[in-house]
Amino acid sequence: MVQTKKQAPGVILKKGQKFVVTIKRLGINGEGIGYYKKKIVFIPKALPGEVVLAQIVQARPKYLEARLLKIKKKSPDRVEPVDKYDVGGIELEHLAYPEQLKFKQDVIAQALAKFRPKGYQTYPILETLGMEEPYHYRNKAQFQVRQTKTGLIAGLYKANSHQLVDLPTFETQRPLTLKIIRQVLSLLEKWHISIYDEQKHTGLVRTLVVRESFATGKAQLVLVTTSKKFPQKNGFLTDLKQLLPEVISVMQNINPKKTSLVWGEETFLLAGQETITETLGPLSFELSARAFFQMNPPQTKVLYDEVKKALDLTANETLVDAYCGVGTIGAYVGQNAKEVRGMDVISEAVADAQKNAQKYGLPRTRYEVGQAEDILPKWIAEGFSFDALVVDPPRTGLDKKLIQTILHYAPAKFVYVSCNPSTLARNLVDLTKVYDVEYIRSVDMFPQTARVECVVKLVKRR
Repeated sequence: MVQTKKQAPGVILKKGQKFVVTIKRLGINGEGIGYYKKKIVFIPKALPGEVVLAQIVQARPKYLEARLLKIKKKSPDRVEPVDKYDVGGIELEHLAYPEQLKFKQDVIAQALAKFRPKGYQTYPILETLGMEEPYHYRNKAQFQVRQTKTGLIAGLYKANSHQLVDLPTFETQRPLTLKIIRQVLSLLEKWHISIYDEQKHTGLVRTLVVRESFATGKAQLVLVTTSKKFPQKNGFLTDLKQLLPEVISVMQNINPKKTSLVWGEETFLLAGQETITETLGPLSFELSARAFFQMNPPQTKVLYDEVKKALDLTANETLVDAYCGVGTIGAYVGQNAKEVRGMDVISEAVADAQKNAQKYGLPRTRYEVGQAEDILPKWIAEGFSFDALVVDPPRTGLDKKLIQTILHYAPAKFVYVSCNPSTLARNLVDLTKVYDVEYIRSVDMFPQTARVECVVKLVKRR
């Protein structure tokens, strides 16, 4: 019998194992990517060109997750991060800002290469429009609150965990939002107001949401609680008014469920007014507690100017603003249009959109609550026709039914505003059956993060 040579066993990679690797590029979440033993490895905080010592934290069948232990060869693009917290929202703070802007173009290119929509190799991806000062831009803080042995804390969860990290400072936030949160924590302690305990599902206050207006310097505070009952409410509100006159709106949202979702269904006024005002160029908008508004107003104007340029509406054209929110895009880009219509699933946002349109005496407008894929056919059946469409969907992208609706009616002008290159690229696979992509413009709405916003100009194929 001929004896066959036994094959050498495959290399076994285990959790805790240390290794040295060269970083080749950044992944879509801003993590360094290298290869070890022919297996792809993801290492947060590592940069392209660096040689690093890393340790495996998860050994998956097709890839490795590792943590950075030591940098043996440093990238010239590495900078000292201002924040030292292990939380999301600052995953690129160690990368020089000009390189962050280049990375955000590359993320779009990576997504297109993965999903391969028609003609993707020739799409012009224009340079990222960034900020002169890429800090202190977040006008909204949504911090969980927890009781610890040393006192109350409020902040965000540690990366890939459910461990809350206290954030007394956070350089991408507006200073006023942090000031309000720290003062509210002191008042909650002073008045012995109970704090939510996730394990026991007891306690009152779960989350603090603060939104500041760039335009006015005033703010809105929302306390997300498990119950409408609010012991010591009057004393708390009296102190709040005296210590924080910048807070002109205090709301309470009720979320009694054992869930990771922040918001409950019911929101009501505790003190002051129900909305705060924010401006975009010549327009101002009334924002209720749950109404969506971009968290970086200065860059929002940059983004909307790009949408306006891409749509290039005339006085005889009608515009549909799907996922309209409080009507910001439609109002901003459609001031000279013949008619603007929009829809959103959040009723409070649609109410705000209606108020904003009325306040500015905008051209004929109509806003309704519901899904775009349901409302558009209804409007068409009523005799409405539209020349242009703008969509700004959530990170999950466009609903399949809405894509089919868009392809069916195929307006001549179409702009897609995306906050997720992956779902954008996936949607373009279907949309490019009817449309060509003229260009994609990247806009940096969230400096120091791996997130990217972009404006896609689509032109109906003839």
